[in-house]
Amino acid sequence: MAGSRIKLELSRVVQGESRLGVLKGLGRTGQHCLEVPGCLLYSHLGTVPHLTQDTLHTLKNIPAVTQVTLSSVAEHQEVLQEFKGGFKKFAGLHDTVVYCSLHDPAALCPPGYTTNKTVSVWGSGGRIELTVAKFMAIQKTIQPDWYQSMADGETWQSNTSRKRLRKSVDRTLAHLDECLTIHQNSQDLQGVEVFGVVEGGDILEERARSARETAKRPVAGFCLDGFQTGSMDQTLRTQLIKAIAKELPEDKPRLLQGVGRPDEVLACVEAGVDLFEGFFPFQVTERGCALSFSFDISLDPERAVLELNDDETCRAGEGQPNGEVTDGDQTQMTSFEINLKDKRYHDDFRPLVEGCGCYCCVNHQRAYLHHLLVTNELLAGVLLMIHNTAHYIGFFSTLREALANDKLDLLKRRQVILIATSFSVTVTPDGFESA
Repeated sequence: MAGSRIKLELSRVVQGESRLGVLKGLGRTGQHCLEVPGCLLYSHLGTVPHLTQDTLHTLKNIPAVTQVTLSSVAEHQEVLQEFKGGFKKFAGLHDTVVYCSLHDPAALCPPGYTTNKTVSVWGSGGRIELTVAKFMAIQKTIQPDWYQSMADGETWQSNTSRKRLRKSVDRTLAHLDECLTIHQNSQDLQGVEVFGVVEGGDILEERARSARETAKRPVAGFCLDGFQTGSMDQTLRTQLIKAIAKELPEDKPRLLQGVGRPDEVLACVEAGVDLFEGFFPFQVTERGCALSFSFDISLDPERAVLELNDDETCRAGEGQPNGEVTDGDQTQMTSFEINLKDKRYHDDFRPLVEGCGCYCCVNHQRAYLHHLLVTNELLAGVLLMIHNTAHYIGFFSTLREALANDKLDLLKRRQVILIATSFSVTVTPDGFESA
């Protein structure tokens, strides 16, 4: 394989690990770039859920890289082969870089379906078993700008044995070698970049071995797998990521899979992560919620607390179907959002977030979103996705600003204040009770 066109140019490294810079040389012609730390643009079959391309481009600072997943594209392989123009042209994606990941970060992937030679992905029609040959045949059909190598990613369950974790690392390295061999001999994949996958679960030695061996291969970057929200304690996650980072070259990007919550993003950036999958706004939208956390680092901490009080009062008592608001499960509401289905919003005429410049906040009120949600209007998803995407992109912009101006600790304190003042709810025999 020829040398990678993708180059990570770092402008600052804060406290030895947090990295600020620009990822350059993206795309077949190398004309795109992406600021780091940053997120990818999450999509279903190339389309951001609920949004048309025209609607999407009303937003500012859209990430230059769109993530598509093999799990959703694989079942359309025959159509794409007949089309012969690649997925980007098929989906009408013109001015973007396409990255193909193995699994959808917003969907659960049932474990127990990997073998020494195959992995399984799950599309709308059910399970699709992939050998390396089939995996690479699909990549040739998709013709992405870069893709994640095939990997045995069943390392996120807490009860996974050391033997199983060692096997996942060995299998993943073997898959990578096979993928690279086919890639190097394929005319269809000329100019396409490969990201190697780091596995190893919660075992430090296996994580370090996986990172060290993957770094020896001619890959353009690294996917850090098995750290999904809810699968691992943040302290352990940080420790493992720092160990991985020591084994990886500084000039190649590190993409963390399955982590999207703002507080976890901050902790992982401090550990040395560059890129994140942008699925979190979609999950919040699907819950009928709006991102409503402040990340303005120009405010002093006392004013920040006052600013949060109103929204935290609104969060109080917003019980989920199981009666609990929790940060440990990706399917449950987090402390960074408000549940607009709650009846308290039926006469709340404020925007979702004061000062937000997105189309939704400029033109509509919380009460209107509440009405759309309780009447099951499709417009609710459109407006929420506009706001949540804009808010999330804004968070990453501020994160980069904080790194550039030595204000990362201030941004972290704002998130700590938010979480500490969140009002959790539990169910008692008599009803809801604050914790």
